[in-house]
Parts: sequence; structure tokens; C-alpha cells
Amino acid sequence: MLRRTFALTAVAILAFAFSTAVAEDTKPKPGTHEGKVVKAEAGKLTMTDKDGKNEHTHAVPAGAKVTCDGKACKLEDLKAGCSVKVVMEKKEDKVEVVSVEAKKAE
Repeated sequence: MLRRTFALTAVAILAFAFSTAVAEDTKPKPGTHEGKVVKAEAGKLTMTDKDGKNEHTHAVPAGAKVTCDGKACKLEDLKAGCSVKVVMEKKEDKVEVVSVEAKKAE
């Protein structure tokens, strides 16, 4: 009985540790990453990585700088397939998008 309790406790601790590590990996991190636009709408950018895989979504605050081919534009102006570079910075206790640079699909 004691062995079973110990084994169940060990499994529970490992499961908790693994779920915490996975949650940390899914949190946005400061830095720059590039990819392709899937969809862009007010306050929300859905993109993939450069290879067209790993689709994910960013909340884009109203104060973020958005450019299309070097000119200021609205997030909604980004078209599917455009190349995009997203810059994220840590502000207070969270990481948020500070700029989105898009270029027409080649």
C-alpha cells in the first residue's frame, strides 16, 4: 500500500512539473520572429512560421507600430501570405507585440 501511494505521488509530481514546463513554453517571449500572415483583423494577427507551419495568434495592442512595405498601415491591411516580422517586448509583467512589419508576398 505504501509503495502504491509513493508511486502515485511521484506520478502526480511529474505530471505537474511537465504541465508547468509546457505552459511556460507556450507563453509569448520577448524577441523577434518572422513568418507569414494567415489572417489579420483589428487587434489580432494569425500567422505561421517561415515554413508555413506552427500557426499561432498574437493579440496586437492599438499602440503597436504596423507597417506594410515600410509605410504605416493598419493591421487589417495585411494580406494572407505576406511575410511578417513581429517584435515582442516585456512591458511590466507581460510580453506584448510592439511592432509588426509586413512585406508583400513574393
